[in-house]
Amino acid sequence: MLTILGFAMIATFLVLIMMKKMSPIAALVLIPALFCVFVGKGAKLGDYVIEGVGNLAPTAAMLMFAIVYFGLMIDVGLFDPIVRGILKFCKADPLRIVIGTALLAAIVSLDGDGSTTFMITVSAMYPLYKRLKMSLVVMTGVAATANGVMNTLPWGGPTARAATALKLDAGDIFVPMIPALAVGLLFVFVLAYFLGLRERKRLGVLSLDDVLEQDKIVKDEEQEQSEETVLVGAGASAAGSGSGDDKVRTARTTGGAGSGTDADPADDVRLQGLDPNRPTLRPKLYWFNALLTVTLLTAMIMEWLPIPVLFILGAALALTVNFPHIPDQKARLAAHADNVLNVSGMVFAAAVFTGVLQGTGMVDSMAKWIVDGIPEGMGPHMALVTGFLSLPLTYFMSNDGFYFGVLPVLAEAGAAHGVSPLEIARASLVGQPLHMSSPLVPAVYVLVGMAKVEFGDHTRFVVKWAAVTSLIILGAGILMGII
Repeated sequence: MLTILGFAMIATFLVLIMMKKMSPIAALVLIPALFCVFVGKGAKLGDYVIEGVGNLAPTAAMLMFAIVYFGLMIDVGLFDPIVRGILKFCKADPLRIVIGTALLAAIVSLDGDGSTTFMITVSAMYPLYKRLKMSLVVMTGVAATANGVMNTLPWGGPTARAATALKLDAGDIFVPMIPALAVGLLFVFVLAYFLGLRERKRLGVLSLDDVLEQDKIVKDEEQEQSEETVLVGAGASAAGSGSGDDKVRTARTTGGAGSGTDADPADDVRLQGLDPNRPTLRPKLYWFNALLTVTLLTAMIMEWLPIPVLFILGAALALTVNFPHIPDQKARLAAHADNVLNVSGMVFAAAVFTGVLQGTGMVDSMAKWIVDGIPEGMGPHMALVTGFLSLPLTYFMSNDGFYFGVLPVLAEAGAAHGVSPLEIARASLVGQPLHMSSPLVPAVYVLVGMAKVEFGDHTRFVVKWAAVTSLIILGAGILMGII
């Protein structure tokens, strides 16, 4: 019964958000609460939620301060050279832009943190997609899939979990997998090429000058309309209100480079990716910020301190040094407050979902049902079975639940038929491209939130391509004798 209810809860959640009948936050909270009652454990809902929140609180803290930290680094211009290099390659060609998205996401993913990858990638590429009216789900889908392949790095999480669960060396798991993972990453670039080709056929190719000129014409027209509106209002207003109308006219028509009365805040970012004249730039502190970021990433990899603590310290130091005046600090925190609130809210809502899944025993029952359903004749092929199971299980479960709960059972079943634990561990990694778009992964909410994409739209687009990427990695691993 628990197994049926578990699958029914997950299916209900996915259907409702993909059909846009509920927002992800509401669905993450209300659906598990309802199913907790169905299970007959409604009285323990509070305990499950508190336990889930406690488990995810460090992740929420990490994401909150990571958003602030990398938001500040974007504000002060740390990533401008990388962005300019990618955008110089992309120009205004949709094909190059999609390939550039995959390239940037793969490069930034080397730090092992999905949230960082998505923040930098979206900040750099969103203005181009927005200006050229390209599909934003293409951007989120390509970025998530590229990051999913790179998420298998030993410091990215899954490999370390597999090594810990099976008492193996992370290097012995990962290094032989590199050729298969390289094939998977190559497929992501091929996918980006064809998606970009489709966008190019739909939109055509413009030069940067053409787009900037069109953008200038549109903004000039918007300013003229604003001036006419204000002038008409001024003529119709009562005597003595002239000075006030002059102030309104000034505010509407001199709002800064690229500003518009009703413009999306992201549209204020110039086409080149990041406005080179924005007041938050700190060119004199560039090398300080670069050193601070390198030190922070090194500390993450070397595990000198817990990641949430590192980001809390890093964000506080970056804010103090780059913006020593209190009003400036408040302004920067306010600028990133929307992203912080959206992501942290989603993480704590996901805590309700995972708390109920684990607390009621649904996730254990589901895992046991799947493992028990493996035919006896598949014993000698448990590595292949593990690879296939890693797709749905890492999508519907957390990495912790899969690697510490299910993987040891699969490895034990494989060992009974002479299958090496190393092969089982390597096969368990192939589902990561799909896992990175799971509703249980906090980083995906950073991606869709910053890109202003509905989670359901992102899910419908990315699931098929991420699943194909995972299967290609599995196939390459089998053909190369790695799995």
